[in-house]
Amino acid sequence: MTAQTNRQFLLAKRPVGPATRETFTFQHVPVGEPATGQILVKNQYLSLDPAMRGWMNEGKSYLPPVAIGEVMRALGVGQVITSNNPGFAVGDYVNGALGIQDYFVGEPTGFYKVDPTLAPLPRYLSALGMTGMTAYFALLNVGAPKAGDTVVLSGAAGAVGSIAGQIAKLKGCRVVGIAGGKDKCRFLIDELGFDGAIDYKSEDVVAGLKRECPKGVDVYFDNVGGDILDAVLSRLNFKARVVICGAISQYNNKEAVKGPANYLSLLINRARMEGFVVMDYAAQYASAAQEMAGWMAKGQIKSKEDIVEGLETFPETLMKLFNGENFGKLVLKV
Repeated sequence: MTAQTNRQFLLAKRPVGPATRETFTFQHVPVGEPATGQILVKNQYLSLDPAMRGWMNEGKSYLPPVAIGEVMRALGVGQVITSNNPGFAVGDYVNGALGIQDYFVGEPTGFYKVDPTLAPLPRYLSALGMTGMTAYFALLNVGAPKAGDTVVLSGAAGAVGSIAGQIAKLKGCRVVGIAGGKDKCRFLIDELGFDGAIDYKSEDVVAGLKRECPKGVDVYFDNVGGDILDAVLSRLNFKARVVICGAISQYNNKEAVKGPANYLSLLINRARMEGFVVMDYAAQYASAAQEMAGWMAKGQIKSKEDIVEGLETFPETLMKLFNGENFGKLVLKV
């Protein structure tokens, strides 16, 4: 294998504001041979997620930051082509932290096998992967929706929001999505079965919430933070739950993160706001994935992937997340 070349994106510096091509070093190196306990994986699809921007920052977080000079962290799916680990055989398809590169060489810590005959490989990075697990546990365990509740989701046409909204519908909730653009809003209602949609790019969000949530909001699933979080806080019901899953509007800030101005609504309504990290639920992934797969088999959950081809496009493709250009789960085809 050493005759083959591995293209890699390494973190070159910690960005201030958006990450650009200059944030990374693009290099070609020989493909290494796996040592004892290691595997060699040919990467096929890589997951691009808003969290990647946070991983570039120095400081305390739920994961250590990507080190300068280290391959940029990313989840992905690929095929084992050499194995010195008894748990994985040549030909196995695996899901794990493969990094932004053509090949992964190392110990398969946290890796698990996937079956491409049961679902397309990109699906294991969306509804049947961490995206699906995030939507499932953040909504059900933190949001705790009850039948008849009004559930509002920001980033609703994105990877996590679209899945979480569909799960809320399965639980008998009124579901309203906030998304950018008429096409995304139409998709939420016509394709995913949401009850209402608010186009933050063309209408006032507070006015949209009054229209679509006349009885207030019981659960808010927040993926964006900022002004939209403030708008929804103003509409909370008694004992409402706010799930802080992400804050994509704040990740590229050059100034301090904008906190909620309407936080007193939590006090007045005895509401709860709670942060969420999917890794806290790792022990329950298998059972959740089984339930998700069952819903998908029955056509009750739909998954949309936005696949961009070419490892070399990584920096520009990643920015689609922050410009609102992706439609569904953003996946890079190596």
